[in-house]
Amino acid sequence: MRPSTTAQPAGSGGADKLRSLPLKKVQAILRSGPDGIGQAEADTRLNHYGPNEIEEKTTNQFLKLLGYLWGPIPWMIEAAVILSAVLGHWPDFAIILVLLLANAAVGFTEERQAGNAVAALKAQLAITATVRRDGTWASHPSRDLVPGDVIRLRLGDVVPADARLLPGGPAEVDQSALTGESLPATLNPGDAAYSGSIVRRGEVDALVYATGSATFFGATAHLVQENASTSHFQRAVLRIGNFLIVLAAALVSIIVVVATIRGDPFLTTVEFALVLLVAAIPVAMPTVLSVTMAVGARLLAKKQAIVTRLSAIEELAGVDILCTDKTGTLTMNELTLGDPFTVEGVTAADVVLSAALASRAEDQDTIDLAVLGAVSDDQRLADYRISDFHPFDPVGKRTEAAVMAPTGATYSVTKGAPQIVLELCANGESVTTEVDAAVRQFAERGFRALGVARTDAAGKWHFQGVLPLFDPPRDDAKHMISTAVDMGVAVKMVTGDQLAIAQETAEKLGMGRNILDAGGLGDSTHQETSEATASIEAADGFAQVFPEHKFHIVDILQTSGHIVGMTGDGVNDAPALKKADCGIAVSGATDAARAAADIVLTTPGLSVIIDAITESRRIFERMTSYAIYRIAETLRVLLFMTAAILIFNFYPLTPIMIVILALLNDAAILSIAYDRVHFEKTPQVWDMRRVLGIATVLGVVGPIAAFGLFYLGQNVFGLGRPELQTMMYLLLSVAGHLTIFLTRTRGPFWSEKPARVLVIAVVGTQALATSLALFGIFMTALSWQWVLFVWGYALVWALINDRIKLVAYSVIDRTHQRRGRSGPNRPSLSTAPPTDS
Repeated sequence: MRPSTTAQPAGSGGADKLRSLPLKKVQAILRSGPDGIGQAEADTRLNHYGPNEIEEKTTNQFLKLLGYLWGPIPWMIEAAVILSAVLGHWPDFAIILVLLLANAAVGFTEERQAGNAVAALKAQLAITATVRRDGTWASHPSRDLVPGDVIRLRLGDVVPADARLLPGGPAEVDQSALTGESLPATLNPGDAAYSGSIVRRGEVDALVYATGSATFFGATAHLVQENASTSHFQRAVLRIGNFLIVLAAALVSIIVVVATIRGDPFLTTVEFALVLLVAAIPVAMPTVLSVTMAVGARLLAKKQAIVTRLSAIEELAGVDILCTDKTGTLTMNELTLGDPFTVEGVTAADVVLSAALASRAEDQDTIDLAVLGAVSDDQRLADYRISDFHPFDPVGKRTEAAVMAPTGATYSVTKGAPQIVLELCANGESVTTEVDAAVRQFAERGFRALGVARTDAAGKWHFQGVLPLFDPPRDDAKHMISTAVDMGVAVKMVTGDQLAIAQETAEKLGMGRNILDAGGLGDSTHQETSEATASIEAADGFAQVFPEHKFHIVDILQTSGHIVGMTGDGVNDAPALKKADCGIAVSGATDAARAAADIVLTTPGLSVIIDAITESRRIFERMTSYAIYRIAETLRVLLFMTAAILIFNFYPLTPIMIVILALLNDAAILSIAYDRVHFEKTPQVWDMRRVLGIATVLGVVGPIAAFGLFYLGQNVFGLGRPELQTMMYLLLSVAGHLTIFLTRTRGPFWSEKPARVLVIAVVGTQALATSLALFGIFMTALSWQWVLFVWGYALVWALINDRIKLVAYSVIDRTHQRRGRSGPNRPSLSTAPPTDS
């Protein structure tokens, strides 16, 4: 039932009306005013209008499960099921059907858990809004906003709902994502600010008139389809999948042709071919990818880094240049006030008081808090009344407040960039030389200078002094930068501070003093010369940086062949964060920066980023191990099966054996997402030659071992064909799982202890495989003596394969070194001993 206190229609038509009516009429319709509404009324309206969010299209879970039974790979398995029924092979029919459903259930469950994990992490990034309810300003989740709420919009905020600006100063709002306008729009009182737009300048209160699907954005959201980006590594793995499918199809086609020529039953041959094709295709690849990425995201979340785009973890593994903010990342972001410089006739206490009056504690700005903390008597500020306040914006570079003193006198105060403040002042020219000298001295000591001025009785500005502010380096910053360099990542400081301050900070952090003044750089439309590009690559950092410079720096470095990580916190950092291969929003970042970033940090400092790079490289190693294993196993099975059929006219495995082999392989390999691995000390570049080379060597040696056992079983021990099939099945299963331990290390297989979950998974699947062979389930039984013999044979060949693997790595690495594989701008994969996990 519709509440009597609300009047806004729920549909978009009502929102259109409230967007165009006079503001006072809108307030009357919404039964609200400058003080907003009460919490009880807000709860009532929330029940009526629903949460302030766009309802996401969700897929029915049952239909999603059925989706795992639809597609080229399931079709082939289902065709094998049907053929088994047609031929009357009911045991084959039953087991293949059960395994088909089991594979779908496992894939559905793992994908669902991965999706739930990522959704839970993203929920931690829920946007909040400053709302006035019951006469008090408080922070509330944006999803709880209702029509009639009064919200405060500040620089860097993402507008949480459609709102009409209340009386106050104008604001500049970036609506490009909604309207396509490239320049920010200047909104005056009464104008509408759309949900999803970004406040670029100013601070203003606004009246919410539409939420959720009734907003301008919500009404058109159904027209927008978000395309998930595919990372470099995902594309490489998908290419591997396509390669395996083509290889399997080619070899299976040869088997079908030869079997047909020999006069084998056609339907039986086709059934076998389909099952073999299913076993060769990497069915578990999407699940392994999703699970590995989700596990990595959860691990990073424990270290206070929330991943908003899973593929960013893979991109981060290849980052070789990290452009990082200074404030809050390299420094404490806890400004300390030094002894101020004052002009003649002004005391230090006067300068601090004026600066404090031009500050506002509720904005939680670090400079404002440092200045307010320096006031000797807090009660003294309470005697002054602020009638108007203009917050800091990156264009004006100062704050300003209109003040009424306890005596009744009125005047204005301002604080900001010294040169900007000097230009306002009537005494600016007479004190410029002294001020410049003071600013230089402060800069040489690594202090940030803050100019302070106030007006006289005639309203003329007079410069009072300069406040020195120092943001000390974080205790761990120097060590973390050294660690990043050791990991092959060049750290470049990007700051809006003056050149001298940037050089002083960089030197203290051991980064070097080669800091470029960004004022000499162009923007994204400017083509840099080769000399300028080289200087950007060689620089230790950049000073006096504006937003367009950040985007340009990232663009130049990417064009030069680097994979670039970028940190930022402000609304103006959003374009550079989006442009970077891996954008990282630091602790305390604005909503706009967090929305543009791939990874959001919830704790300050560089150590979290180092942890994220380390974890991403571990994930890269896990995925590389999986790729090598999957290619090697496919080659092992396909080459052995094809050669046995073509040369000996012998089918070494039955269709049931092939399906069981594939299922157990997939079940074990999922645990690689939790494996302990080494990570390289240099950025990881996908090296297809190395992966294909090692996989091919292992994939070719495998059939040699298999034919050796086949020869012993048939010609030496005189086993019959059914026993031989069971023996070959057990060998391929045991040897295949032992290969997992070979591919997970570049050194000897014992050089890195595997994770317990991987060992348990392999032991469990092999216990099952051995039991099937020993007790003759779905196959002819083998005696325990033959089972032990096969296990011993597989273990001996695993040791031999491990030696062969080491030789192959040595040959490939020497070949790469001779060819000079790495380019001039990218580090090559290190051949040095890897770092312990």
